[in-house]
Order: sequence, then C-alpha cells, then structure tokens
Amino acid sequence: MSENKRQKYLTEIINTAADILQSANMLLSKSFIQHGSVSVYEHSVAVTVMCLRLADRFHISTDRRAMIRGALLHDYFLYDWHDGGRRHPPHGFTHAETALRNACRDFKPNKTERDMIYCHMFPLNITRVPGCRESVILCIADKIVSTKETAGGFAERLARRLNK
Repeated sequence: MSENKRQKYLTEIINTAADILQSANMLLSKSFIQHGSVSVYEHSVAVTVMCLRLADRFHISTDRRAMIRGALLHDYFLYDWHDGGRRHPPHGFTHAETALRNACRDFKPNKTERDMIYCHMFPLNITRVPGCRESVILCIADKIVSTKETAGGFAERLARRLNK
C-alpha cells in the first residue's frame, strides 16, 4: 500500500474516531503488547486500516463509521495478556467479551460495532458468528494483521539470537 493511501486511511480514522484514539484507556493500550513488539494500540490502528483497505479493494459497501469504531475497539480489553503474574482465562476465548464490556461502558457502541467486537475471534469462538459484513471484514483483517505481527515478532527474536 502506498504511503499516500495509508495516510488517507489514517486521516479518515482520526476524523471518525478521535474520541476513541485520545481516550485515556485507549492511550493506556499503548503500554500493552499484542503481538511481537506491537502494542495493542498499534495493532488496533493497523487492523482498522486493513478493514478500510479490504472494503475498498473488494468494493464492499459498509457503514464506514461503524467499521472504523468497531475495529478500533475490537481489542479494548485493557490488560496485558502476557502478564504471567495475573490470572487471565484463555485470552483468545475471553477477551472479545471483555473488550465489548469496556467499549459499552466507555463509548456506547451501536449494534454493528458491538457485533464486530464480540465476534472478531470467529472461528476460534465458533458460536460467535459475525452478523454483518463489517464483522466479517474485521475477522479477516485481524487475522491478516495478527499473522504479520506475530511473524515479525519471530523474525525479531531470531535476528537477536543470530546477532549474539
């Protein structure tokens, strides 16, 4: 993707969801690692960009406002799931519900946004089938970005080992 296109998407995200991006709890997510060395905040923005990119690339009609807001909040669980000192149930199965509860408390998401947050771990959470196209796009975008971030983390660790 060109830098110009990426900047266009980032501007759209900022114009649509500055309240989310600037909120204290969202800013707190900058201190939590998601995959590799990528923060939850960075991951959420990257997934949102990927949602917009997929919708545009495949000419899918969406509620862009809801898609942006739901994508930004999909991992709004507000804890470090790598922290071994804290007791977290299996994160992959539970964090979507926690993110939804936090998002409802802080932002009052609409029906589409709630579905996106709650169902984004499909098919891992096999009973949470996406109920709208924005949710399907989020499921795909999250898997693409997560795979890239995780692979990047493996590559970083391998490079560090090779340079010792």
